[in-house]
Amino acid sequence: MTKPFPDAPAQRAAIETLTHELKVSPFLASLLVQRGVSGYEEARVFFRPEIGHLHDPFAMRDMDRAITRLTMAMVRQEKILVYGDYDVDGTTSVALFYGFMKTLHPHLDYYIPDRYAEGYGISQAGVRWAADNGFTLIVALDCGIKSIDCVAEAKALGVDFIICDHHRPGTEIPDAAAVLDPKRVDCAYPYKELTGCGVGFKLLQALCIFNGIPLEQLYPFLDLVVVSIASDIVPITGENRVLAYYGLRCLNEQARPGLRALIKVANAKKDESGNLITDSRATPSTRQLDINDLVFKVGPRINAAGRIKHAKEAVRLLLADDDTEADRFALEINTHNVNRQKFDSGTTQQALAMIEADEWLKNAKSTVLFDASWHKGVIGIVASRCIEHYYRPTVILTQSNEKVAGSARSVPGFDVYEAIEECADLLEQFGGHTFAAGLTLKPENVSAFRQKFETVVSGRIQEEMLTPLIEIDMPLDFDQIDGKFVRILKQMGPFGPHNLQPVFCTEQVYLCGPVQTMQQKHLKFWVRQANSAYKFQAIGFNMAPQWADRLYHDEPLSICYQIEENHFNGQVSIQLVLKDIRCVDPTPPTLDSTQQPNAVA
Repeated sequence: MTKPFPDAPAQRAAIETLTHELKVSPFLASLLVQRGVSGYEEARVFFRPEIGHLHDPFAMRDMDRAITRLTMAMVRQEKILVYGDYDVDGTTSVALFYGFMKTLHPHLDYYIPDRYAEGYGISQAGVRWAADNGFTLIVALDCGIKSIDCVAEAKALGVDFIICDHHRPGTEIPDAAAVLDPKRVDCAYPYKELTGCGVGFKLLQALCIFNGIPLEQLYPFLDLVVVSIASDIVPITGENRVLAYYGLRCLNEQARPGLRALIKVANAKKDESGNLITDSRATPSTRQLDINDLVFKVGPRINAAGRIKHAKEAVRLLLADDDTEADRFALEINTHNVNRQKFDSGTTQQALAMIEADEWLKNAKSTVLFDASWHKGVIGIVASRCIEHYYRPTVILTQSNEKVAGSARSVPGFDVYEAIEECADLLEQFGGHTFAAGLTLKPENVSAFRQKFETVVSGRIQEEMLTPLIEIDMPLDFDQIDGKFVRILKQMGPFGPHNLQPVFCTEQVYLCGPVQTMQQKHLKFWVRQANSAYKFQAIGFNMAPQWADRLYHDEPLSICYQIEENHFNGQVSIQLVLKDIRCVDPTPPTLDSTQQPNAVA
């Protein structure tokens, strides 16, 4: 699917204005207009986010109450418990809040619930542990917005709560000392898409302002905030864009030892058996880390601790203050990640086989699968894997103590949280976002839930949502791709939801070199466009099975792709990362074999 090139008079005028004022090509100006940038000042804010663009934290409902209670606890030397969920957002939240508060207040500890014994969110076990150990204030991060009963029990035991959450509230708000959640209907905070870690950051920002603590002491913790933003797949717009921009700068200039160790172990060399070579680990590339590195390298490893063992290990790593200790913790977590991948792969194969064996499931608008033996730590990943094969809202369920626990994932455009909410009469509890949710139900309700969820999805989902589409920003000729184009393109990042990395398409493209297959699944080859002076290396991840035997030098192709810099042996060149290929059939033109590859200027 191709985005329409702006043609309304106002849009054309904006493109002309940006082209002139920014001295960029109309193609780049059009990309900016597609992202809501229409004038010089908007472009300046977009390209140059500033810390000063962050909103006033006291604009958030209950922030004054939260600061009053937190400051009182510090003055009275109360014991404060930092409580967080076991996923990336939760563990980074705990590391952020505990790590910063430890510099101000000595009576502090943190608590992460056990995924299997306690489940998601605030637990009775956690509340009672806090009361038994003399804690009088719990700061809950990335959870708590629906924990009505547990917060009430804590209050009866003399323990107050400050809740920092970003999930959708229910009809009732917990009776806590303060409830910070920009998604509260009575909260006028101007940005609604913060992560749990982001809400925790706003609380600390307010604490600094209220107590005259220099904010410069807080900013080094933004490397944790950007990890939460990347891993929780929230929009990278507005305030999240500012936090992500400075978080990446912090990560690239002076990351904390734990994150540095995770990147190192993610890039480590392996021996022939697949074991890490620990005495000669690869050092991080000179290439700047970006959101994709966090999504695919850092996030899964942090998550693996809570999925396979206990998320406290991830917090311990993130709080490590020397490289030797961090390296040791990172290797342990990497081992958990390897084990997680094994569980993930086996469970995904079983899940796909269940769909293939059931005609009703194959033809349904949704997928709901249950197996009591599946590992609870990987069911969310398996739901995502199933969507890669059967593109539709998916819920994967497994046995958890005496209940059934599930993880739901969705497709673009469909709100899976609202669909699950329609099934609330069959559920014990649920929570989440538009594209991801969790739920718990009784075993006897699984069949009824499957039927009702299918009915709800069938009645709401539009047919086009069930077909994966590649949204193309614009057609582009190779002659437009040069060093300046790529440099400006990079400055449009950080890329992520609502500011996706642009996808281009080019027609009349021909091979100009051999097709290489890497690891039997990836493709690499050189391409040139007819009548263009440039040729580029293209790489197609996981495209070898479909295309390795279908590409010929004299046949034209249409390709859609993203443009990236390739760093290799100290050289930087432009690389096209393929998203799709289409064979076309006009008469091929004569090509000049002397044309040279284009490099980043």
